[in-house]
Amino acid sequence: MARKAKPKAGGFVPTTVEVEGRTETRIVEVPAFEPAPWTADTPLQIVGARVPRMDAREKVNGRARYTADITRPGMLHAVIVRASTARGRIARVDATAARALVGVYDILLPGDAPAKTRLFGTEVLYHGQPVAAVCADSLASAERAARAIAITYEPLPFAATFDDAAAPHAPRVKPAGNFAPQSPVIMERGDVAAGLAAADVVITREFRTPVQLHSALEPHGACAEWEGDRLTVWESTQGIFRTRGDVARALDLPLSRVRVIKDYMGGGFGAKNGAGAHTFVAALFAKRMNRAVRCLNDREAEQVDSGNRPATVQRVTIAAKKNGTLTAIQLSADVPLGISGWEGGPAQIYHELYACPNVCSEERFAYINASGMQAFRGPGYVEGAFGLEGAMNALAAALGMDPLALRRKNFAKKDPRQGRPYSGNALLDCYTAGAERFGWHAPRAARTGRIRRGVGLAAQVWPTGGGPPSYAHVRINADASIDVLAGTQDLGTGARTVLSQIAAEAIGAALSDVRAIIGDTEHLPYAGNSWGSMTTPSVGPAVRMAALDAQRQLFQAAAAMLDTTPDMLEARDSRITVRDTDRGMAFADVCKRLGNIMIYGKGSRGPNPQNTAINTFGVQFAEVEVHLDTGIVNVLRIVAAHDAGRIINPTLAESQLEGGILQGMGYALTEERVLDRRLGMVMNPSLHDYKIPTMADVPRIDAFFVAGADAAANHTGARGIAEPPVIPTAPAIAAAVADAIGAEVLQIPLTPWRVLAAVPARV
Repeated sequence: MARKAKPKAGGFVPTTVEVEGRTETRIVEVPAFEPAPWTADTPLQIVGARVPRMDAREKVNGRARYTADITRPGMLHAVIVRASTARGRIARVDATAARALVGVYDILLPGDAPAKTRLFGTEVLYHGQPVAAVCADSLASAERAARAIAITYEPLPFAATFDDAAAPHAPRVKPAGNFAPQSPVIMERGDVAAGLAAADVVITREFRTPVQLHSALEPHGACAEWEGDRLTVWESTQGIFRTRGDVARALDLPLSRVRVIKDYMGGGFGAKNGAGAHTFVAALFAKRMNRAVRCLNDREAEQVDSGNRPATVQRVTIAAKKNGTLTAIQLSADVPLGISGWEGGPAQIYHELYACPNVCSEERFAYINASGMQAFRGPGYVEGAFGLEGAMNALAAALGMDPLALRRKNFAKKDPRQGRPYSGNALLDCYTAGAERFGWHAPRAARTGRIRRGVGLAAQVWPTGGGPPSYAHVRINADASIDVLAGTQDLGTGARTVLSQIAAEAIGAALSDVRAIIGDTEHLPYAGNSWGSMTTPSVGPAVRMAALDAQRQLFQAAAAMLDTTPDMLEARDSRITVRDTDRGMAFADVCKRLGNIMIYGKGSRGPNPQNTAINTFGVQFAEVEVHLDTGIVNVLRIVAAHDAGRIINPTLAESQLEGGILQGMGYALTEERVLDRRLGMVMNPSLHDYKIPTMADVPRIDAFFVAGADAAANHTGARGIAEPPVIPTAPAIAAAVADAIGAEVLQIPLTPWRVLAAVPARV
């Protein structure tokens, strides 16, 4: 069906976009028109349907090509040599034995890489830092040669923890000092001292969270090939255009001479937002050898040097009246960043989740001699939720109040941080529906025996508005098949399917006639990184606009053939009909008569609504079983209720909830990078020693959505959903464990020995 469009003035305007919890101001193009939004009452057939993943067959039969599957004629293999010390200067490098090995083609040593790649310097800042690389005819040959390179280090003192870095006379991690330039970061509203004074109950707690590793199924990797002065890179990346920019800048190339392709991808979680050492190593060797070169991280390299969620220490004071009304929240947090990282601390959720008039946070960020942090699914909010929600549960206990009632009492009707109205907020409905599905208010059996059950809950908020710039094209081919062209990426989340559904709905086509073509900078219009739960709300509106533009052209052609006007036409299942008549034509018939005339629709993502907070909200309930003699925690079930606006494909969206919950379970129970303080060395760089959840650990999960289309967010009504489910999982599980053992839980992961240490002696 044709959609009425609201004309708009074109041009460029500033708009605000929230990315990974950070607000950016961008100059963006205003589309020439904007369609009427898909509201909750708009009748839709394809959008909202449980459509099977369109790339499922390829993934099952092995035809889906990941970076490790890329093969090129004469392709060579590269391996990165990594530092075996936490801090030092390279005194001597001997590659004689490596060069003599059969199959070795080339070696890059300190000083051999262009300065802008920031590779292979003579100073080592962390264990696992790239210091050299080998290129050989096979991966096995390259690995042998890498082991044969002898490197002598002049050891230097290092800082392995936040306390080490913050201590007087600490060794300098960076020339400018050990604290990030903006540290401390202070945010405040109201008067916390007055809020504390007005409170009837004040509690203070210290919470600790670990370093968590991304542990994506597919490690970082790239394959590079030159053709003259043009470089093609096949890369496992969350941002093909950002990677192209990184490579072009590092190698002093025009953007037009760099092509980045990303076909299929086995997860990223924020660690693959741009080019890395593997990218530059592959490109440099490919140039030197005039042959394609592939460079893939092995699992140890992935765990040691691909980024992480940083550890935190959060000292929280929270205060309330006797009736549960919050009067003050105060946070002091310490965050070790590694040798680099952006200030992605835990504070923001403290300012955004509850309607508290007085909030103050102070975050200190310190560099340490370890691999730098990277954005990690809900960065900052995941860490902060453990502290904030843990403090809320402690406050509820001190008040003698139901933790759910306390949260409902402090529901924020508008954005607490900036006073903006929400585009939509159904958190109260999430509380109600989630509690009912979970049986939160049902009578519970008495705590007896050595295996105890407990229940807990936690809430979340996450900025998910998406935003420009994103572009899309829709091409109707001569046989009426339809291509959706968008320079975005599918991380395994189902972007191909979601974008195809939006296009098919907008143009009135059968879904089987539509395919999405993504992941190539050479032939596709620009889209931003797939991060911050932004893909659907950013690229989706651009796809709908392009599909409507293509439909407009198709209707113009069909109107002449059907002796009517375009405004009298509507489309469904790839057939155009004249409204209120039985006259019509199939898309294929229109295209056949057009011959080689091309219908090519263009669309863009317009500005975000200004002075409006666009967030996803939710709550998760957990039930656990704790063995008091072993400290083993079994998660029995999770109920997750979230508000993410319109859900394009419920099956795919629910799988995002389930995946986030499992990743949050790992954070709560088992995942913790262990860095030896004496050696500055990661002690568990494998999935044998670094424990992530397996299928054997999956509990019963009841994940669902409340509310519906958020027409105020964008004209598709969709918000993002990839990150929100990981945010409340750990605090909900921790609350359930605390309920089971009858004692507070202040640190994760909840390893058996930590649980046993927390169990009261009387139990």
